[in-house]
Amino acid sequence: MSRLKAWHVFSNNTDGPKPIAGKSMIEDDPKVALLDPAGQAARHEFLGWQCRIRQLSVRQFGGKPTSGMRPRVLLAPDDTDLGDIVVLIRKKASQEVTSQLQHMVRQTRDPAERRESALRFLAATYYQRPGEFSDELTALFGPRSARVEQLVEARRCTLDFEQFEQRYRLSCRIEALMESDEAFQFTYWHNSLFNPSIPGDAQILRFKPDWS
Repeated sequence: MSRLKAWHVFSNNTDGPKPIAGKSMIEDDPKVALLDPAGQAARHEFLGWQCRIRQLSVRQFGGKPTSGMRPRVLLAPDDTDLGDIVVLIRKKASQEVTSQLQHMVRQTRDPAERRESALRFLAATYYQRPGEFSDELTALFGPRSARVEQLVEARRCTLDFEQFEQRYRLSCRIEALMESDEAFQFTYWHNSLFNPSIPGDAQILRFKPDWS
């Protein structure tokens, strides 16, 4: 069993939120240099595992979230179980990807065509380079979600991942995202490809792992 630490974050009208200006491509996350070797190894191992199971999901299961993409949310001090949530990972330089996802959504109103476009894009080479991905996770929730209120108030939680006899418990800090945040934009447009009925006041949270 591998044990890690992490943070949390939450995320319709027909046009959706406006895209934001992107950032230049950053090959290396400067925060990684602050980690000790064990923390760097744990982070690398987790992101590699996440990329493998997500590639499997889009190539063999039609993009359906598998158990390793749906961690249980546990709150201190007694690991109160809030149930599972679907989380996303995204590339550190994600603005170009977000623009592509947005284009796919606006290209057609047919949910089946949107899904097929998303699966073709994600199943190709998207998940083949784990080093390009941020360790921050995001999750989209409905409006006025009681779980969002609990998580934002708690500010920290544990995400418990398990699949294929591998398990990761990540201690995370939680942050509610503004619509202008690049991670909000990515999460909104990604999920819109698989769910045509996302409400305009959906909430998105970010979960930031602690690898120390």
